[in-house]
Amino acid sequence: MLICGIDEAGRGPLAGPVVAAAVILPDDFPFEILKDSKKLSEKKRYAAESIIKEKSLAWAVASVEHDIIDEINILQASLLAMKNAFAKMMLQITLNNSHLSEEEIVAIVDGNNVPDIPVCVSAKPKADAIEHPVMAASILAKTERDRIMENYDKIYPEYNYAQHKGYPTKAHREICHKIGMSPIQRTTFKY
Repeated sequence: MLICGIDEAGRGPLAGPVVAAAVILPDDFPFEILKDSKKLSEKKRYAAESIIKEKSLAWAVASVEHDIIDEINILQASLLAMKNAFAKMMLQITLNNSHLSEEEIVAIVDGNNVPDIPVCVSAKPKADAIEHPVMAASILAKTERDRIMENYDKIYPEYNYAQHKGYPTKAHREICHKIGMSPIQRTTFKY
């Protein structure tokens, strides 16, 4: 059996998407580079991201934008992003003519809820700190979301998204109160 780790980044921010990743690691992966993405420096996260993408058996990321989050709520949007990341990973496996199949895969998701995916999946709180495939998914989701927010910073520089990534920092809240919400704000979140 192969373990697919699934995790998300961006449940708590006031702006931008929620991003999820799905990853299957080989037995000979350099596991020592992995930790919960929140416990790695930015430099180490991006270095680990590169190695994960190069050495994993399969990986994919998917995002759900702010307007869908407002429509279906953040939990459902997170689960949708996870479902989409898993489906995208399985499509890549098929396109790469890999011999992997759904019957050989089980999934572990960080948290208390599981996405609707066609394999045996279990939720495990704090899995991003103890399960290597989930740590890898955590890193891919976080680096992808950070890049998205840095790109939004170029479009909406007055919101300083490159600095706080849309999280509810004091500075972010003050900007929103002063100049109003940006076009990527989650309007259903409390400011």
